[in-house]
Amino acid sequence: MPGMGVLEATLPLRPWGFPYSLFLLCATGRLFGTKVALVGVGAAAIRDRATRALVRRSARLAAYRSYRDTLSRDAMREMGVDTARDPVHPDLAFALPTPPAGTPSGPPGLVCVGVMDFHGGNDDRARAEEIHRRYLDGTTRFVRALVEDGRPVRLLTGDACDASAVAAILDAVDSPLVTAAEAASLADLMRETAAADTVVATRYHNLVCALRTGTPTLALTYAAKSDALMDRMGLGAYCHPAREVDADRLLERFRALEKRSAELRQTLAERNRLTARQLRKQFTALTAALFPAHDHPDHPPARTRQETP
Repeated sequence: MPGMGVLEATLPLRPWGFPYSLFLLCATGRLFGTKVALVGVGAAAIRDRATRALVRRSARLAAYRSYRDTLSRDAMREMGVDTARDPVHPDLAFALPTPPAGTPSGPPGLVCVGVMDFHGGNDDRARAEEIHRRYLDGTTRFVRALVEDGRPVRLLTGDACDASAVAAILDAVDSPLVTAAEAASLADLMRETAAADTVVATRYHNLVCALRTGTPTLALTYAAKSDALMDRMGLGAYCHPAREVDADRLLERFRALEKRSAELRQTLAERNRLTARQLRKQFTALTAALFPAHDHPDHPPARTRQETP
């Protein structure tokens, strides 16, 4: 199971959906002697008792676990999983190839804005519509301000449900400077973000793609994982809460980001090189853990876990 927030509920999630499917996968793997690895996954503390129980038992049944940040490992420890031998490595998406150097750039001054059908997380259901309205209104005002400055804006999504947010912004900001991308893969998202001068992103994997291509990025964060990623890549100062989007403050932070654009591109290039080295260690360790017949002298096979669900 590579990457993603498979051990969290930072967005709305019911226990009988993915958490139950993950538990069945890990349980049948243990039953039939098939190793299940949770590789570079995200995790967060879960309040719902049924969801928390399924996630905890799934993690205990896995033959191998690693996390994309220390917050994820700490969250699983708090939920009752022994994480003493679980390593932390960068998000696996940072191992993906980036667009070739000769990729044509977008129009001068292009800003990619990753929008989301955002209603908060599992614990925000009572005020989901209020959160959504504030997020959409603030993002729309921000896009309108960019257009008034003559900046071309490219709207990005990360899920089919985000199309409604894109449509709402296009209707509210009637300008040829605002267009919408049809990105069907991480590779498509990377091509879009690589062509931009600056990116403002909400969805976590929009954020990953922008940082992976080395484009200065401002994050509209809805969970600690986004803040942790921005901090790891040297852009921790450029975060804004998705639940409380204030267009004026967002625009102020955006302009501060652009003033340091050249410096931040260099920072991102250095952090990406470091991340690539760290991920090579992850893949070597994973091979040793799952395929012990191909022993690597520098990475002895991981011991088999005997935790009970």
